[in-house]
Amino acid sequence: MMPRKEGESAHMALPSLTLSLQWARLENAAEHRAALPRHRAVRWIRHALQAPAEITVRIVDEEEGQALNQAYRGKNYATNVLTFDYARPPDAPVVSADLVLCAPVLKREAAELHKPLAEHYAHLLVHGTLHAQGWDHETGEADAEAMEQRETQIMAALGLPDPYGRPQGDAE
Repeated sequence: MMPRKEGESAHMALPSLTLSLQWARLENAAEHRAALPRHRAVRWIRHALQAPAEITVRIVDEEEGQALNQAYRGKNYATNVLTFDYARPPDAPVVSADLVLCAPVLKREAAELHKPLAEHYAHLLVHGTLHAQGWDHETGEADAEAMEQRETQIMAALGLPDPYGRPQGDAE
């Protein structure tokens, strides 16, 4: 085993990320921009990556969120996060995806869950990033449990609580 160089982390390096962070016109935009500064988005997404990535994150209003959910999933309501994972060979070295987060939905959910808006953004960026890498909670209970466990591990590594509200010892 080679000794670490001065300043090197004992942890493995996180995958690289090319991020485009886009903002639609929003009511209360300042609140959402404060909860999701670029450096946090980069940190949260990189912790969820298993390979280098090129990701666009777009924060939208309810109208755009509903239109996208209707067009791509046939569901006539705005959802919290949509992931568009672009076709690539299974062994491609780069993840390529768009994540669309609906700001008003996230704000409502954060309030209902009694959690800070920034924490909810972190969770849904992790969630969407996992989807972009093939994780899926809609294919069965075992897959849903595996994805939730992975989300919980990533959030813990970020110093954030279990997004599903389980006590610390119950996530494993």
